[in-house]
Amino acid sequence: MDQFASAPGGIEELLSRLLERQRAAFMAAPRPTARERAEHLQRLETAVKKNQDAIANALGTDFGNRARPETVLAEILPTIAACGFARKHLAGWMRPQRRAVGLNFKPAVNRVEYTPKGVVGVVAPWNYPIYLTLGPLVDILAAGNRCMIKPSELTPATSALLAKLLGDIFPPEQVAVVQGDVAVGRAFCALKFDHLLYTGSTHVGREVMRAAAENLVPVTLELGGKSPVIVAEDYDVGKAAKSVAVGKFFNAGQTCVSPDYALVTGGRAEKFAHSVLAAAEAMYPKLDGNPDYTAVISDRHHARLTGLVAEAEAAGATILRHRDKPTGNTRHFPPTVVLNPPLDGKLMQDEIFGPILPVVRTENLDAALDFVNTRPRPLALYAYTNDSATERKILDQTISGGVTVNSTMLHVAQDDMPFGGIGPSGIGAYHGHEGFLEFSHTRSLHKPRFFTAIEILKPPYATRMRLALKMLAGFELK
Repeated sequence: MDQFASAPGGIEELLSRLLERQRAAFMAAPRPTARERAEHLQRLETAVKKNQDAIANALGTDFGNRARPETVLAEILPTIAACGFARKHLAGWMRPQRRAVGLNFKPAVNRVEYTPKGVVGVVAPWNYPIYLTLGPLVDILAAGNRCMIKPSELTPATSALLAKLLGDIFPPEQVAVVQGDVAVGRAFCALKFDHLLYTGSTHVGREVMRAAAENLVPVTLELGGKSPVIVAEDYDVGKAAKSVAVGKFFNAGQTCVSPDYALVTGGRAEKFAHSVLAAAEAMYPKLDGNPDYTAVISDRHHARLTGLVAEAEAAGATILRHRDKPTGNTRHFPPTVVLNPPLDGKLMQDEIFGPILPVVRTENLDAALDFVNTRPRPLALYAYTNDSATERKILDQTISGGVTVNSTMLHVAQDDMPFGGIGPSGIGAYHGHEGFLEFSHTRSLHKPRFFTAIEILKPPYATRMRLALKMLAGFELK
């Protein structure tokens, strides 16, 4: 049951009160020092370390089965690393920067200062509900802000754990977790935050942006889309297939930067497709009762994935399925490769978000690049090539949020690189220094010394102004 189900005053009023409480606390202490911010991050890091088993258990409950190594690799370790990286660099990030002063304005001082924005709202997804909640929180706290968090209703055990974990280390006027259903989420996105971060689907991202626009709230949208794999002709398809399979079936494909489809030239496409399935069967010899293979989050998502494959098969695609078929009451969806999928079908139009990999034949690299460029800009792009000229061509002739070469998804795990999409795959970026900047206001400061030109060149505009304009701009005032 969500915390607003029987509360008097309605969802909107309760959320507004919480927001005003955080804003009042922020205005009472609007500039946390570097030491204070580092202490907040240390608290968060310590809490995550102490609650590793509880985190893994909660995720296991929500997913039905969540591979514990995947929880450690993709949720716990990157959160701990983000805290440490931010603490190490925080003082340098906060330091004001001197900027050049134009000759016409000297003597003077110019600098930019990085000030907290205030209260930041975070709408977190279900697929990585720890890291995609606490990762942004690291950047938000590093920037000196307060934070309200709305976790996904699809992961209630993890949401409850987050509420307890964060409630134990932060007062609600600093960090607060708001649990609830879709109605609570809509009310949350309509609040007058100083910044709003949403991670999730492009469709819902449009609704979030629309709600934020009513209050002119700046947004960071981490969306998704169909992230392509391009296997160049110089690269061994068997080697590429093993690499792609690791990224594709991690978390059962429920990853925003998961390889969504592969582009492989000519006759090599069939070998690649069979090699991907062989790699999946080697990683997961069985599916039922396999603790290493994560389940699909809900029955609705499982049914959606089943429908995608059925539609492609009915249209004539070749379906390669894992040899082990899950039985009983399970949401394990078998690793599946779809060769020659219909390009107008849902499988090639919608983000898959599951353990299904379409493999598309292309004539050559140019055809693969055209294929990518005639579709919405993806969150990630994966290029497999050992030729530097080919790598450069792929990078120069495509646009995506990020790129990993000869592997998948690893660019997201880099603390000192931004993570974000472009266009339909997202707006803005965070992680590390870019995250600090995303949730900070860059304020300009100009300080004249001794005198200012604006005070000298004031009305009435007479001979002095004419001479000044001629000297400064070569402009003859008539």
